[in-house]
Amino acid sequence: MATLLVGALITTAAVLITTVGERPSSERPKEAEGKGAELEVDLGRRIAEFSAEVVTDAHYRPPDRTERDTVADGVALYLDGKREEAARRLAEADFRIQIIRDTAAGDAGANGADGTDGTDASRGRRYAEIADRGGAAAESRRGWGRVYIALGAPVSYSVQVPHPVADAHSDALGVGILRGAPGGVLVIAGAHRRAGEGNAADMAHRTDTVFHAVCEQFAARRMPGIQVHGFADASDPAHDIVVSPGIGEEGRPRAETLSDDLGEDGFRVCRAWLDSRCQLAGRTNEQGRLAAKENLPFLHVEVNRTVRDDGKLRALAVEAMRAATWPGTASRSPAPGPLGR
Repeated sequence: MATLLVGALITTAAVLITTVGERPSSERPKEAEGKGAELEVDLGRRIAEFSAEVVTDAHYRPPDRTERDTVADGVALYLDGKREEAARRLAEADFRIQIIRDTAAGDAGANGADGTDGTDASRGRRYAEIADRGGAAAESRRGWGRVYIALGAPVSYSVQVPHPVADAHSDALGVGILRGAPGGVLVIAGAHRRAGEGNAADMAHRTDTVFHAVCEQFAARRMPGIQVHGFADASDPAHDIVVSPGIGEEGRPRAETLSDDLGEDGFRVCRAWLDSRCQLAGRTNEQGRLAAKENLPFLHVEVNRTVRDDGKLRALAVEAMRAATWPGTASRSPAPGPLGR
């Protein structure tokens, strides 16, 4: 009898452990052929959850020089195709690499996850997610952010999201651009811009961060960049979007193309290089200064809250950004008519 009872208890415990530890099928790792475990998940939803559940309340601990260089070196090695070396280097800073296959569930636009329908070309695309190895708990303690590298095409441009929570839904803008144009790399901050002492966690205005160190590696590889932000409608009631090439000149042709496309779609666009009254031109932006120093194209795009909160308007703006920013990376269909505002 005792033997039977012990056996029953062991069987029951095994069932409970299996059930509790099991993840939903939509987020269950799937073994890739000879390449370890892949995670099948909607990319837009994953990043939206990161912003809402981690970034919003994260603390920020400034990295020292060794720490930020270690993470940036690991990202650089991965970009250069040295993936095993990258994993070892990143592990020195307690970061890891997770391969993600985007399921692009198709309801992201309706739910406001990324402002795109997440279907067709984006479904099935693979990305390398570089993040804190300790998961959400560790991310919340350090607040150093994440990097997403699109796989399957040579890297050719960067998307930068320095304020994913303070500028609500700017993470969705970034994901939309990444999804729509092959060869992209997305870097996203891991803490609210006010999480640190003073402006320590303001990624757009600091050079002593993991975020900026990673952007330096982009610049070293001659990658143009687009950085997305958000502003309150009351800050500039006359405009929906502010487009700027920063303090450099290399991004101006693309800024002109983007502004023209947005204007054709019915957005009220402030062209910062033409209008000194544009107050959100990114002229003190550190990543913009880096791009100007290296003679690289850079776009600083500010989007008002009305557009960011509306999935359809956001998707329209994203389509223009990803098509006009880096010629040849995406095709664009004009809007069917005015926005009706």
